[in-house]
Order: sequence, then structure tokens, then C-alpha cells
Amino acid sequence: MTIKQAMVLAAGLGTRMRPITDTMPKPLVKIGGKPMIDYTLDSLKQAGVERVAVNVHHFADQMEAHLKSYHGLDILISDERGGLLNNGGGIVKGLTLLDRETIFVMNADLFWIGEQPGAPSNLDRLAGFFDAGSMDMAMLCVRIENTTGHNGINDFSMAADGRLTRYRDDQSNPVVYAGAFAMRPEFLDDAPREPFNINSYFDKAIGRGRLYGMMMDGHWLTVGTPEAVDEAEETIRQFRTFA
Repeated sequence: MTIKQAMVLAAGLGTRMRPITDTMPKPLVKIGGKPMIDYTLDSLKQAGVERVAVNVHHFADQMEAHLKSYHGLDILISDERGGLLNNGGGIVKGLTLLDRETIFVMNADLFWIGEQPGAPSNLDRLAGFFDAGSMDMAMLCVRIENTTGHNGINDFSMAADGRLTRYRDDQSNPVVYAGAFAMRPEFLDDAPREPFNINSYFDKAIGRGRLYGMMMDGHWLTVGTPEAVDEAEETIRQFRTFA
């Protein structure tokens, strides 16, 4: 299956990235010579996605200008200038710009590098893994040892079939959520239309036995502070050296 649409979360204030984010939005901070959001958009385009909703708030004009200059995707702006909706509310609003088909949801400031050349991409594999008949959500996951910039905390435990539970409840086979998941939009039909955290729907899916994960290929990066920029740059340099 090819997933043709996506929601990208890009509206946050990036407070831990100050003073960099005093003058620009976090998704436009360059890592390895490329704005962080472009890693996300490039991976979506590579996977065959055609239409993407992106929410904007912090330095929204800069975000819109950059997105207009990005080629290869039909990008729709989900405007949150009037107030942030947290990640859950942002997804719900963004879904109103898209159709009712299966969707990727991704963060604009988390990305991966080092996928195997010539092999199906992480998103291609995730699209093939997601089964709406048995899953509410299917997310990309990663081992802590394959991360840079992470806080060192595991999010979930993964069963042999990919079913996920909270790590606090089961400390076997720990994994980190890698910032991308697939779902059917109707899973959020009962969601509030005000700010809320999407974690509550992760827990809803767990309660129904319908949250699944798939291990990603490559190395995952998150850049949360100005100091983390150099660490991310060095990781990318190392991967380019050995590619």
C-alpha cells in the first residue's frame, strides 16, 4: 500500500532551542546543511506521498515562505496563528484539509539518516506494515543505541508481533517512538477540537490492543537544544564519511 497524504507537526515554539528560535522557527534550523523539516518532507516525497498538511504558528510567515519554495509535494497550511493546539489538536485541525484515506503523521524536528541504499524506505515499510483491520496506529520505533540527542528514556515495549505497551508497564524489548506513525483519520473522530496531547490516543490504542510498532532502519536524530546541533552535525558527518 502507498500512503498518499500526511500531516506534519511544525507549529511548536521550540523554547529549548532559544536563542536560535528567538528569530526563526525550529523546523527551519539547518542540520547538515538542510532545514530539519526538509528531512521529513523529503522522506514523505520519496515514499510516494502527494499531499501534506503542515501546521504553523511560531514565525508562521517564515514557515509559509519556505514551504512555498519546496517542490514535489502539494503542501497545505494548517494555520494556528490564533493559538497553539498541542500535537493532538493540531492533527485534528490538519485532517480537515485532507481526505479520509490512511495518513502519515510526522514531526518536523525529528528525522533519520542512514537507511540502506536500494531497500524500501522506512515509510514505505510502515505503509506496508499498517493494517487498519487490526491496528489503530502503527509507529516507527528505534533502539536507544541508534539515537542521537534523545533523553535516554524508552517509550514502549514491543511484542514479537509488533504490539506496543507502555515501557513503564512492561520493561521487556524497549523501544523509542521515532516521530512517525500511520493511521486512519476516523480513529480521531471522537477527539476534542481544542488543544490535547496525542499521547492520550496512543493510550487508547494500547487499551484496545491496537497500537503497533515497526523497527526503523538507520539512525534517528532529535535536536532539542542549541548544544545538540553540533552533536547532530557530527553524527551526520560520520554517516556521510562511511556511506
